[in-house]
Amino acid sequence: MKLGLVLEGGASRTVFSCGVMDVLLEAGIKADYIIGTSAGISYGVSYASGQYERNLKITKQYMSDKRYMGIRHLISRKTKCFYNMDFVYDEIPNKLIPFDYDAFEKFSGSCKAVVTDIETGAAEYLEVDRHDEKWNVLRATCSLPILFPIAEIDGKKYLDGGISDSVAYQKAFADGCDKVIVVLTRERGYVKKTDMSVRLACAMYGKYQNLCASLLCRAEVYNAQIKRLRELAAEGKAFVIEPFSTMGVGRTDKDPQKLIPLYAHGKEVMNMKLDALKRYIGE
Repeated sequence: MKLGLVLEGGASRTVFSCGVMDVLLEAGIKADYIIGTSAGISYGVSYASGQYERNLKITKQYMSDKRYMGIRHLISRKTKCFYNMDFVYDEIPNKLIPFDYDAFEKFSGSCKAVVTDIETGAAEYLEVDRHDEKWNVLRATCSLPILFPIAEIDGKKYLDGGISDSVAYQKAFADGCDKVIVVLTRERGYVKKTDMSVRLACAMYGKYQNLCASLLCRAEVYNAQIKRLRELAAEGKAFVIEPFSTMGVGRTDKDPQKLIPLYAHGKEVMNMKLDALKRYIGE
């Protein structure tokens, strides 16, 4: 059996998923295939490397650090990005809270990040390079419109994978997974809507017509995607984990006093569902 783990993005809300993944590590449940969008896969690599509570340490020690994110970085001529990407993807993993590259290289499964090709507006699924200590693929999957510059890899330009495939369970099944665990970062009943930020992004990226089309239909596609996921879960073909509440945590929240309870909620929900998950995967 090939077990897949699918991780939705959600920036700061994704600390919920960190709690979920730490319980999976405690229980010795390791997926053979990991795919995620934006912060989902950025945190997911610590699960792949088996580093229990590494993401919690980052949340506690550095997310509120002025070097991590803020308007000052967005308006800086040097970074032009709401997140200080060099701090997040270089200084933290390579100096402050070391990432275990050896363990990541030994992970025998696949680890993929969803990105959006700005020329086609379509999703691409890039293997996370085990040897790239600058994490270029993770930078690309996190490149939110407006708040981040366009990322470039091998001559191709990308933005956040959530534009084109927010919850990549269909790709997991297509790549041969028999069972799929899907971790969402929105509570049940959430309905995505097209807001003003989408209109602003379309004005900013107007020359990329396919990208704009994907942005404008994203809410409709996402809602249909979640509806189908619910059907698969009801049929016993997928296992869904989601917060009962996101506790008011927004995309760019950085206060540990708000984030740590959401992490704890992730552990709580996963522990509640652990026996059912074990039955689902056949343990």
